[in-house]
Amino acid sequence: MLGDLMQTIGGLLDPHGPAVQSAQSYTPTDYSIHFFLQIAVILLACRVTGWAAKKWLGQPQVVGEMTAGILLGPSLLGLFFPSIQAALFPNETRNVLYVCAQVGVGLYMFLVGTTLRLDHFQSKAKSAAGVSAAGIVVPFLFAALITPYLLTVPGLFNAAIDPSSATLFMGACIALTAFPMLARIVNERGLANSALGTLTLTAGAFDDAVSWCVLAIVLATFGGGPGVALIAIVGGLGFTLFMIFAGRPLLAPLGRAVEARGAMSDTMLSIILMLFALAAFAMDAAGIHAVFGGFLLGVCMPRGMLTEEITRKITPITTLLVPIFFTYSGLNTRLDMVDSLALLALALGILAVSIAAKFGACWLAARLAGENNRTALGIGALMNARGMMELIIINIGLQKGIIGPTLFAMLALMAIVTTMMAGPLFELVYGRKARAAGELGALGSEEPGGSNAAPAAQLNI
Repeated sequence: MLGDLMQTIGGLLDPHGPAVQSAQSYTPTDYSIHFFLQIAVILLACRVTGWAAKKWLGQPQVVGEMTAGILLGPSLLGLFFPSIQAALFPNETRNVLYVCAQVGVGLYMFLVGTTLRLDHFQSKAKSAAGVSAAGIVVPFLFAALITPYLLTVPGLFNAAIDPSSATLFMGACIALTAFPMLARIVNERGLANSALGTLTLTAGAFDDAVSWCVLAIVLATFGGGPGVALIAIVGGLGFTLFMIFAGRPLLAPLGRAVEARGAMSDTMLSIILMLFALAAFAMDAAGIHAVFGGFLLGVCMPRGMLTEEITRKITPITTLLVPIFFTYSGLNTRLDMVDSLALLALALGILAVSIAAKFGACWLAARLAGENNRTALGIGALMNARGMMELIIINIGLQKGIIGPTLFAMLALMAIVTTMMAGPLFELVYGRKARAAGELGALGSEEPGGSNAAPAAQLNI
C-alpha cells in the first residue's frame, strides 16, 4: 500500500487519459491539476522577481514579472532542471495558459484605455503623429540596410523567404513598441494622466498596430494568402473608426445608468465584460491582437463613476491573469541559442541598430514637433521598450517558419534589453528632474495634486 501511495504521488503530474498515437493523453483533471500548480508558481515567481527588480535594480514591477517568465522557461529552469520544467509546464497545457494570458493582458489594456486623457491627446496630436511616423519609417529604413547581410548568415531566416518579406519582418520587429509593457511602465512612473504619457501611449499604440499589419502582409506573402493582410488592415481600421465615431455615443447610456444607480451592478459588470470580449474577438479575428480591442473599448468608455467602478472591480482579475502572459511568452524563449562570439556580436549589432532606429528617431521627431529636449528624450526612452509584444511577433515568425531559432534568440535578447533599459533611461533623462521640480510624484505614488492619479495608481499590479 505504501508503494502504491508513493507511486500515485510521484505520477500526480503525469497524463492519465487513454493512449493517443502511442502517448498517454491528458484528461480534464490533468489539465486542472497542472493549471492550479502553474498559477501558484507563476504568482510566486512574479512577486519575488518583481520585488527584487524594484529593490536592487530600480526597475518597475513589470520588468521583474517579464524576467520571471524567462526564468520559468527553457532559458533557466529548463536549462538546469529540464525534468522539473517539463513536468510543471508540459506542452499539452500551454494552450490553456495562452488563453488566460490573452484575457489578462486584454483586460489590463482595457483598464489602461479607461485612464487615457483624450484632452491630452488632442493637445499633443501633432507630436504623437510625428513620433509615431518616425518610429515606423526609420526602423524600416534601418531594417532595409541590415537584412541583406542577415540573409547571408545560415539559419537566421528561412531559406525560401524573399528579401522583401525578410526586410518587412525585421522592420516590424525594430519598429514595435511594447504597448502593454509601455502602459505599465507609464502607470508605474506616474505618467498615466500626463501629456507625455498620453502622447507616448498613443504613438506606441499606432506603431504596434502598423507592425501587426506589416506582419500580416509578411504572412500573406509567405503562404497565408492575401486575405490575411486585407482582413488585418481593413478590419482593424474599420473597427477603430467605428469605435471612435460610433462607440462613444453607443456606450454613453452605460455611464448614465451607473451614475443614476450610484454603483455598478453585477448585470452591468457582465455587460461590460461581454463588450470587452466582443472587442477583443474583433481585433483577434482581424489578425491584429486582442489587446487593441480592449484598449479601444476602454478609450471610448464614458468617464466618471463607470470607469472608476470598472477599475475597482477588474483590477483584481488582472493581478491573477497578467503574470500568465509573461510566463507563456517566456516558455517560448531560448536565450541559449546565442552560443558563439560571432553570434553574440551579431546580436549586439541588432540591439544597437534597434536602439538607434527607435530611440533616435522618436527623440528627433519629438524635438521637431516642438517638445523640449528633456521631454523628447523621455519619449524616446519609453518608445524604445519592446517587451513581450516583440516576443509575440517573433514567436509567430518562428512558428510560421519565417525565422530560425537563432534569430529568434537574438531578437528576444533585444526585447529584454530594450525593455530593461527603458525605466532607468527615462529616469536619467526626464524622471529625476521632473520629480525634483514637483512635476511628478515619487515612484509608485500618485501625481502631485492627486485627484487624477488614482486610476493609474490602482493599475499597479
